[in-house]
Amino acid sequence: MQFAHDTEPTLVMASELLNTARHGRDRLATVAQLRAFLRRHEFTGWSSAEDADLASVQDLRERLAEVWTAPNTARLVAIVNALLAESPQQPRLTRHGAWDWHLHFTTDDAPIPVRLRAETAMALVDLVRSGNTDRLKRCAAEGCERVLVDLSRNKSRRFCSEGNCANRTHVAAYRERQAGAGREQKSNSPSE
Repeated sequence: MQFAHDTEPTLVMASELLNTARHGRDRLATVAQLRAFLRRHEFTGWSSAEDADLASVQDLRERLAEVWTAPNTARLVAIVNALLAESPQQPRLTRHGAWDWHLHFTTDDAPIPVRLRAETAMALVDLVRSGNTDRLKRCAAEGCERVLVDLSRNKSRRFCSEGNCANRTHVAAYRERQAGAGREQKSNSPSE
């Protein structure tokens, strides 16, 4: 499934926003960290982030955690609808920087948390409407708390991109197979 060119990066940004509070460390604790996060995701107006925005974005982060843990689509839809109800919408087409035509859902002067909430909610709307809510996943690596958006063609992505989770899991499985083969070989060898 291919989404609109502005939906995919927004979903990735939402998952990475959640991951800023994983593994006992808050990587979104200062305005400077918020600005860096928004800049990395090419969020319009990132440099205007202020102290007041930080708490609201952290609150959004907690609410998005509910999206990834929603037990079913109905609960996910309820969360998205609540986010939409809190976001004054004025959809319009725009293009800027390297971005071709895409939608902005609020005015450019709306506070960053309002714009972030609206854009995230609308990206989640695309996910629900296309029947792809199962693309919101938790990393399959043991001990990893991170979330991800599986944008692979066949929905096969299992690991986050941080922490080398896929590599660690594959190496551990290889070592276990090798140890099992060694034990099997030892048990099959004739006793003296």
